[in-house]
Amino acid sequence: MRILGIDPGYAIVGYGIVDYNGLRFKTAGYGAVTTEAGTPFSKRLKNIYEDIVTVIKKYKPDCMAIERLYFNTNTTTAIDVAQARGVILLAAESESLEVFEYTPLQVKQAITGYGRAEKHQVMEMVKNLLELSAIPKPDDTADALALTVCHGHSAGSAYGKMNQNMRGTAK
Repeated sequence: MRILGIDPGYAIVGYGIVDYNGLRFKTAGYGAVTTEAGTPFSKRLKNIYEDIVTVIKKYKPDCMAIERLYFNTNTTTAIDVAQARGVILLAAESESLEVFEYTPLQVKQAITGYGRAEKHQVMEMVKNLLELSAIPKPDDTADALALTVCHGHSAGSAYGKMNQNMRGTAK
């Protein structure tokens, strides 16, 4: 299974592509979509959409794992990130890509075994699990790769398979 992980944002959208065979992860690629401050916001959203479609077409993932947003402070930032996340979901839908959402707590739990792990612990584990020589930069890229591992673990579990089977019969 080829998984596209996305850490949504509007200045930086981290992405990672990982192949998972139920036993091992193999990194196929990663990077970040960036938009410049000062660019009209609607143009930034268009650029994110187009660049994510390009990533999907290039790597041909089987599914997308994206972070579920949770904000409790800056609502302006939350709204802007939610709009960027919306165009990312639109890109996935336009390319017929199934989307799975995970909270930061779920990602930390899947990567480190502890839902309250520190960011640097998650990043170090991503580096180790994917056998990378260094922690990917920017941080958004490492977060996107963490989402791919989280989905691999979730989809490979009995619960994940049951959940996928239920989706298949609900159509």
